[in-house]
Amino acid sequence: MAAILKRNDKILQREKSALLVIDIQEKILGVMHNPDQVVKNALKLIKGFKTLNIPIFYTEQYPKGLGPTAAPLLEELEGLSPVQKMSFSCYGAGNFFTRLQDNKVEQVVVCGIESHVCVQQTVLDLLANNFQVDVAADAISSRKDLDYRIALDRMKSHGAEITTSESILFEFLVDSDTEEFREVSKIIK
Repeated sequence: MAAILKRNDKILQREKSALLVIDIQEKILGVMHNPDQVVKNALKLIKGFKTLNIPIFYTEQYPKGLGPTAAPLLEELEGLSPVQKMSFSCYGAGNFFTRLQDNKVEQVVVCGIESHVCVQQTVLDLLANNFQVDVAADAISSRKDLDYRIALDRMKSHGAEITTSESILFEFLVDSDTEEFREVSKIIK
């Protein structure tokens, strides 16, 4: 009798995923390590998720003080409203986690800033609430490289999947014989 083969359950699936863009705001972005890389890869994710029709959420930490989300991202996020928060973790942003659950989201792709504060605390809280979390390592940052690296290690040690924006998008595509593949390929180049 032949063995039944299966795919790894950690591979991202459109019908149960969402993108969470955390606090990529104008006033703090400039002091981040590799800010251009963060914006470029966050844009790839946003455009890819839009192409694939996967839900997108974004947050703003204390927008009165830190300003709005960076302009290039806001342009792509048109039509969506930010989840505004004062807490570092998105856990403290009202009913945000409940909204994810109500929308049948089980896998959350995370990008944003700062790696060791809002991103890390959110990731740890998502994991504590039984979400699979995929962190786009090329779309998060901190002011200091050490904080970024330690945050990646800590999130991974608690069960987060550490990956890249391109890898994330290709997981959703599954194969290359589709119009979506051609569209996403243009986005990642």
